[in-house]
Amino acid sequence: MQVRLAIINKLNKAFNPYELNVIDESQKHIGHSGYKPEGETHFKIKMKTTIFGGLTRLDMQRQVFKALSEEMESRIHALSLELSC
Repeated sequence: MQVRLAIINKLNKAFNPYELNVIDESQKHIGHSGYKPEGETHFKIKMKTTIFGGLTRLDMQRQVFKALSEEMESRIHALSLELSC
C-alpha cells in the first residue's frame, strides 16, 4: 500500500477527523537526507478533529506519532504537522 494511503487510513481510524489533508512533499527535498526518487518520504499532515479538544500541541503531536509509529520507523523520513480541533 502506498505510504500516503496508509497514513490516511490510520488517521481516519484513530481520530475520525472532519478535515484531513496528507500531502507528499518529497519532491521538495531532492538531495536531502532520507529522500528517495520514488517519493513518499516527506509528508505534511493538516488535520482537524474534535478528539484534540483540550490537548496541548505536544500531546496532539504525540498522538499522531503514536498512530503512525510503524510508518515513522520504516517509511517516513520527515513529517510536518498542522493539528487543531
